[in-house]
Amino acid sequence: MTTRTLLRTALTLTTALVLGAAAQAQTAYPNRPIKLIVPFAPGGSTDLAARLVAEYGGRELGQSIVVENKAGAGGSTGMEFVARAPADGYTLGMATVSTHGSNPAVYGNKLRYNPVKDFAPITNVATTPSVFAVHPATPAKDMKEFIALAQANPGKYSFASPGIGSLGHANIEHFMALSKMNLLHVPYKGAGQAMTDAMAGQVTAITDNLPSALPNIQSGKLRALAVLSEKRSPSLPEVPTYGELGFPQMGGGGWFGVVAPAGTPPEVVARLNAAIHKGMKHPEFIKQMEASGSTLIPGTPEAFAQQIQQAMERYERVAKMAKISVD
Repeated sequence: MTTRTLLRTALTLTTALVLGAAAQAQTAYPNRPIKLIVPFAPGGSTDLAARLVAEYGGRELGQSIVVENKAGAGGSTGMEFVARAPADGYTLGMATVSTHGSNPAVYGNKLRYNPVKDFAPITNVATTPSVFAVHPATPAKDMKEFIALAQANPGKYSFASPGIGSLGHANIEHFMALSKMNLLHVPYKGAGQAMTDAMAGQVTAITDNLPSALPNIQSGKLRALAVLSEKRSPSLPEVPTYGELGFPQMGGGGWFGVVAPAGTPPEVVARLNAAIHKGMKHPEFIKQMEASGSTLIPGTPEAFAQQIQQAMERYERVAKMAKISVD
């Protein structure tokens, strides 16, 4: 065998080995634990969804998915972490209508990630209603009475939010603009203290995700007046939607889904999408999400990207209408 032939054979073998190793690396995904970032504190509806995705999606992948909470700045801190992570499928994030809808609108150029350019959508997971509730001492038994009461007494009644520019703040500001009433905004450093003071009557009203507010409504510590959802919640069948009350512009409820850093390989995105969807079919996954008041909405990465774009456009209009911005 000539030297040229030997070199050609060696090159062919080397190329085959490299291509084979690359193919094996692709098919081996995932070959180590995956990190799933929740941009809020433990215990909320987003955290619940993430832990179910981690448990049942991880089973389908044959690999552990570890949930890590990185709260701060209305979810922006955790999402910035995901945006800066390597695009290899081993760092994922739970995107919400806050992180990818209202935050871009109210933070503007101060937001340190681009909700479209910096992420690869994998799948939406669920939608959850929010509920507008008042302290039971409030002399209004339904939303029509409350609007009339607030209109007759501008600035007398107040509402709590988890902070300036939060989703709760944006939604109530939007509702005030539509209903032509004026409530005093009382921002807090998180949803926990806001809810505590609403139950204590320190503030008149609050809007919060239904799963976290529901126990306080059922115990009589709060009175629900409206739900932000496409249809009434089975958990509160007597409470009308904003649409039924004549305010369809308020839209539907919040949502949360899984994203990866931009540039994540399409085959990895497809693998994650398929595994999460299979996990979402598990009876216990369905049971726990339904018990929380949420509705599963699995979809394609393209459909999730469209939902993100729609949320950004909607809250951009809301921020301009209600003149909301974070200085």
